[in-house]
Amino acid sequence: MATMLLFFVLTITKLSITTGQQNDSLISLGSSLSPGTNNSYWLSKSGQFAFGFYQQGNGFAVGIWLEKMEEKTVTWTPKRDDPPLPHNITLLLDVEGNLVLEDIRGRQVRISDASQPAASASMLDSGNFVLYNSDLRIIWQSFDSPTDTLLPGQRLMPRNGQDRLISSISKTNHSSGRFQLVMQENGNLVQYPVLSTGLSPSHQYWNTQTEKAGDNVTLNLDPNGQLYLLNSSGLIIKNINDAGRSYLGKNALYRMTIDVDGILRLYSHSLVQNDDWFVEWISTNNSCDPTGLCGLNSYCDLNGQQPYCACLPGFDFIDRDQKGLGCERNSSTYGCGTKMDERVTFEELTGIAWEENSYSVVSLDNENACLEECSRDCNCEIALIQNEKCQKQLIPLRFGKTIQGNDFLKTIIKVHDRSLTSTGNGTIVSRKEIKRGQRTDILIGLSCLSFAGIMVLVSVLLVCRNYLSPYKKVPSVGILMPEEVPTLRSFTFTELELATNGFTEQLGRGAFGTVFKGTLPNGQRAIAVKRLEKIATEGEVEFRNEMRSIGKTHHRNLLRLVGYCHEGSNRLLVYDYMSNGSLADFLFISQVKPNWDQRVGIARGIARGIMYLHEECEHQILHCDINPNNILIDENQSPRIADFGLAKILMPDQTKTITGVKGTRGFVAPEWYKNLPISAKADVYSFGIVLLVIICCRRSVDVNIPEREAILVDWVYECFKRNEVRNLVHDEEVDEQELERMIKIGLWCIQEEPTVRPAMKKVVAMFEGTVNIPVPPNLTS
Repeated sequence: MATMLLFFVLTITKLSITTGQQNDSLISLGSSLSPGTNNSYWLSKSGQFAFGFYQQGNGFAVGIWLEKMEEKTVTWTPKRDDPPLPHNITLLLDVEGNLVLEDIRGRQVRISDASQPAASASMLDSGNFVLYNSDLRIIWQSFDSPTDTLLPGQRLMPRNGQDRLISSISKTNHSSGRFQLVMQENGNLVQYPVLSTGLSPSHQYWNTQTEKAGDNVTLNLDPNGQLYLLNSSGLIIKNINDAGRSYLGKNALYRMTIDVDGILRLYSHSLVQNDDWFVEWISTNNSCDPTGLCGLNSYCDLNGQQPYCACLPGFDFIDRDQKGLGCERNSSTYGCGTKMDERVTFEELTGIAWEENSYSVVSLDNENACLEECSRDCNCEIALIQNEKCQKQLIPLRFGKTIQGNDFLKTIIKVHDRSLTSTGNGTIVSRKEIKRGQRTDILIGLSCLSFAGIMVLVSVLLVCRNYLSPYKKVPSVGILMPEEVPTLRSFTFTELELATNGFTEQLGRGAFGTVFKGTLPNGQRAIAVKRLEKIATEGEVEFRNEMRSIGKTHHRNLLRLVGYCHEGSNRLLVYDYMSNGSLADFLFISQVKPNWDQRVGIARGIARGIMYLHEECEHQILHCDINPNNILIDENQSPRIADFGLAKILMPDQTKTITGVKGTRGFVAPEWYKNLPISAKADVYSFGIVLLVIICCRRSVDVNIPEREAILVDWVYECFKRNEVRNLVHDEEVDEQELERMIKIGLWCIQEEPTVRPAMKKVVAMFEGTVNIPVPPNLTS
């Protein structure tokens, strides 16, 4: 009887949701909102909820929030990981029945994915924004795609495998954060960190222990503040909490949110007293429970009830203002054979748990035996002692947190003498010796500079004397006059239009513009002309300065810039023409595929070219779009990197993500999508993907091959774990040791955490075999 009653109540609730609330104000077709104006949101009938634009950072975001509260709590945000919107954007329910964002140029992005055109819309008092058809039946609703919050009447269900709530980055930034609540298909409600791949039971930090409940279990929140799991038969299989404060009755509003700190909380808000949110229920009282609260090589500990992140001994915070980013070594590490064992010490931490990622497990009788085992092993940086086992691990460690009362869990860290550093050629010297050497270098440098100054002065006097003397008229021989020095040529638009025959022969199109083939009239020199698009640097002086900066970069693995055109709104670049086309053409289209040695040489050349941009230019250049189409092959089958320096023209500040400039899909570093600062490590990631493409001589994604091999990164890592890297090159003749080394370099480069990836200087050293290449971490960071 109770089951039938519950089923009846749920049916009535569902009917009321699907038919809508006809008393709520309808929003008609053609209605629009603009941020920062008096018409920036639509209210529900009671005025409790609002849908529209709210302030985020230096721009705006679209979402639903509680309007009557002083702190306008956001409950839903679509497109939450897109950059903030500008002030000249419009939210529009257009005449065709689509809910869209429209920019000043009329370009539209859909907010909803309704299967049919809408006839009207409404912001309901339940906190649900809905689109109706002409029969006032709901065809789309915000309740179907929750972000970090569940409201009464809203469900979390295992749709398309699983549905989830994802925490926000901060209270003011509602982009996707680091923690998630997942309604699994087996009926278990679980909290995990947000990972790109590889979720496992060991990563969960809270669950309802209902993994045997079967499929189609849903998480529900009723108007009285009761959280419960409901199975497909309509039976409540678990009440997660006690009901809310009963004396509030219908005068309360409840919400369940996975908060920024990864903890699940149920809040109530009195509509009568209009007070702040009150915590009714919490998933854990241990603030360090959420897995991944602290970054790599750091662990979470408690100061009373307050969590804080601490670094491993021998490590410092990457950013002391953002300690959650993790830690990095504060001294260089040394490989075997340096005979510096006396400069290495071991420190111990107790009661800290880490993710299991050991490369070797040894059964031992005592702690000293584990220390000796680690000291003999070049690769051992960390050893965990648990259950009479010594687990040797590689840096980085992650998911560290203190386990109270577990003093038998010990972490041994190999700490190197901080006064030592590496010279880069395998020699280890002390920092005092380096400073002493630096002082010597400075003295020598000053002496040389003084001598050079005297020589320049003498030369100037001699030139002046020769110029002023009426009796000496012998011309100089072998000296280039200023007009003969190689420099960039400034072309007119008409010249390039003629050279390309009206821009008729297109060679390709990339993120920065379209490339056309042309010929200069003097000497029939073949050129490639790129017409730039979406230029951010509008000033002529700034553009010419950037062109001169690019023109100063000279390296055998960079494509040479011949000249440019800056005329009105036209901005074009002129390059040498590469007869062998792009690396993509060379690998996938040309009839004669490059052999293994050629491919290794190409990969090494690309690495050296990127290292030059990062390390050896007067000003560091980030490419931001390394991919096979931006690498050209010259007549000697050597690689030439194109489009370097262009990212700065499109992005005045390379430390921030700019909408639309995110490189080439499949080669883009994860930090682009997370709106994180972009560094040289983004190029390292892209190079890693390119390297794997070169090694395997196939595209990064190929839907025409077996499904398990379709995504190259996953297939490479699977083969590497199984020691079957030979499968990646089929029957080709290769040096297997070199193949494994190349794979390891690629896997290091594509680590999701930027700080774990090696710098390009180290990548080149890996290619040259001058540094040891340890086993890469799992691709789940």
